[in-house]
Amino acid sequence: KRVEKIKKLLETVNIEAERLEMFNLSAAEGPKWADICTDFTQKIRTLGPSPIFLALRKSRDKGGGSNDRG
Repeated sequence: KRVEKIKKLLETVNIEAERLEMFNLSAAEGPKWADICTDFTQKIRTLGPSPIFLALRKSRDKGGGSNDRG
């Protein structure tokens, strides 16, 4: 239920709800964990960069960001 509420919140700030997932696994489910990670990584790559990341990068490129990484 919490994850669904957060997904709705993400959508209100124009972030795809698909960027959030919750899985319950035991320590004995290593191969399943690996599959989930692979699938989720592909999903995120398909969605592309986070809108927040893009906005921060745009702000920094305009000279508005104070978080200089290098």
